[in-house]
Amino acid sequence: MVDSIDQSKNVELTEDDLENKSKGELIKLAGQLRDRRNELNQMASERASDRDDLNAKTREKVDEAQEHREERDELNEKVQEHKESRNDLNAEANELFDKVEQLKNEMELDEGKSIEELESEIEDLEFKQQTEVLSSEDERELIEKIEEKRDKLASKKEKLDQTEDLDGLKEEAEEVRSEASQHHQKVTELADEAQKHHNEMIEAYREADDIRDEADEMHEKFVEAQEAADQHHEDFVRVQKRLRELDKKEEAEERSAREEKQEAAREEAEEIYQKFKEGETLDTEDLMKLQKAGKL
Repeated sequence: MVDSIDQSKNVELTEDDLENKSKGELIKLAGQLRDRRNELNQMASERASDRDDLNAKTREKVDEAQEHREERDELNEKVQEHKESRNDLNAEANELFDKVEQLKNEMELDEGKSIEELESEIEDLEFKQQTEVLSSEDERELIEKIEEKRDKLASKKEKLDQTEDLDGLKEEAEEVRSEASQHHQKVTELADEAQKHHNEMIEAYREADDIRDEADEMHEKFVEAQEAADQHHEDFVRVQKRLRELDKKEEAEERSAREEKQEAAREEAEEIYQKFKEGETLDTEDLMKLQKAGKL
């Protein structure tokens, strides 16, 4: 915090000072005005330099904030890209898992008897057919049962062959989901980094505002010192002008006094010359006056 200038050190000049102070007093006053002007100019120069330094620091902080803004925006763009990839992959994984569930429902592997049970029952029925004497109707019913169980066994085996496709589809779905998770992890990491740059940007802008306030205050102090220096310079110039007027007045008065003295000397010489022409005796001083006046 820079203090205001000490007003008590300023030099005041009034119209009464210009009109009534003696030449010696005005010379002294001019020296005081000059010294205070120089002091204030030095003060203004230092404050201008401090202001410029603060403005430079403000620009540095603004540049720093802008760099963080650009970093944040670039990271946010990457976040958006990874979000889109994650969402697309999750949607793909969901479709694959839906197909897995649909295929499992279609296969119904867990329903009914197992392959081993069906094979055992078919074997028992065929043995019965081969070893027992059956009526035509009983044999026909037995054959129908055997065919029915053979159909179920064939369907069961066909569905069992499809489990390899099911496992492959499930593995593909899990791989896609894993890839989506990796993109989600990148979203989290990049979003955290983007937030860090955002916070640093806000802090840099806040510091820039604080420094700018200091620079504005310093500029006001500079203007205060410069205006006071300018006023002292103007008053110094006014005193100098008054001194020149007094010098001219003194010169005029001295010239007038010389002319009056010269005129008086001429008149006196003329009187002495008339005495000389009239035959009066002149002393040495009178002769010197005549010689000086060019009468001899």
